[in-house]
Amino acid sequence: MLLINFIKNQLNSITKLIDEIDPKDCNNLYNLINNCSQIILIGNGGSNSIASNIAADYTKFLKKKSLAFTDSSMLTAYINDYGSENGYQQYIADMRDNNTLVVLISSSGNSKNIYNCAKYCQNNNINFIILTGNDKNNLINKNFIKYAKLVYWVNSNSNPIVESLHQIFLHSIINN
Repeated sequence: MLLINFIKNQLNSITKLIDEIDPKDCNNLYNLINNCSQIILIGNGGSNSIASNIAADYTKFLKKKSLAFTDSSMLTAYINDYGSENGYQQYIADMRDNNTLVVLISSSGNSKNIYNCAKYCQNNNINFIILTGNDKNNLINKNFIKYAKLVYWVNSNSNPIVESLHQIFLHSIINN
């Protein structure tokens, strides 16, 4: 019974947060995706899994070249050669083209490597979007909200809820 109540509470929280998604943000996401040549999705942990799933779905359903930095050999090579805080930004540098959109996903909004990716994108005029949660004034939002093409923040301190909403938001533009 305890597990059922937990699941119901989680679903109620997710439903309330879905109602807070601004349709303008979904339209903006749709336009950004359609107007780029490729998408690079970056995240850590659960956000990395979201990046992988979304890259596959954007390629399959939207016919948009999409890359997620998820290959374990490549990840460990970049982290070994460039460090954990700079490996992801180097991946963007190596894989981007002139019309790449970078999707940066950080549940906490405080991941140093995701922060460095946003800084790299800003400094190199690469279009990027930010997906965060937890504190609205997190490190990434605070420093890049005015430079990102789209900021989607989830008003929750629960990483599973934040990650669920990030996935729902990114999937919102796919019509099966």
